[in-house]
Amino acid sequence: MPVRADLGADGVAEVIVECPPVNALRVEDWFTLARLVHEAGEDPSVRAVVLRAEGRGFNAGVDIKEMQQTDGFDALVGANRGCYAAFASVYDCAVPVIAAVHGFCLGGGIGLAGNADVIVASDDAYFGLPEVDRGALGAATHLARLVPQHKMRAMVYTATNATAAELHAWGSVLEVVPKDQLRSAALRVAASIAAKSPQVMRAAKEALNGIDTQDVKRSYRFEQGFTFELNLTGVADEHRDAFVKGTSR
Repeated sequence: MPVRADLGADGVAEVIVECPPVNALRVEDWFTLARLVHEAGEDPSVRAVVLRAEGRGFNAGVDIKEMQQTDGFDALVGANRGCYAAFASVYDCAVPVIAAVHGFCLGGGIGLAGNADVIVASDDAYFGLPEVDRGALGAATHLARLVPQHKMRAMVYTATNATAAELHAWGSVLEVVPKDQLRSAALRVAASIAAKSPQVMRAAKEALNGIDTQDVKRSYRFEQGFTFELNLTGVADEHRDAFVKGTSR
């Protein structure tokens, strides 16, 4: 299964992405992730969720090959709706979500990590939005929760990355640890949350979402509209075809 869930005895659930070679998710995988995170939050025995991945990196976004191999716009619409559902499930999860990020966290990975409550990263982790190089936009909403405003703009325009160490310095990553300690570090943070009153923690999650200054779901949906426009012009197809062929514009 590209996405699966495990429930530990201590009230910490893990949602794990394992979709070789780079954890780029197909449309159905995004919806599966959304469902598993939502179900974990709805389980009264769950007090915290760790979202992590196996393999080379945390997440490389959508499966562009699936999009280019599908006639019409079904895969595009599906990917946009799937990403929206997955990001929203992390944000709306009734209990705190801890993202454990290693290697690359790109595109859709930014949406997941940016909507998490806490981020723990390995020292090899890096974060970025290569969307402009793929003829698309999106998840700047979530990147803005991770880096300062002007850094976010520069990263979007240039498709360059920021390291876990940089995000730690800005306060958006709680801890940076060696890769082989990442899971244990994330579980430790989750256990410290799970040890507290579940009623209070669920109230705290709802309260913190309620005082957010930006509606992350609405602003992300706004971004997606420009991706649709770029697809209608044909420029997005050109960029994605070049990516699939291993070339760049």
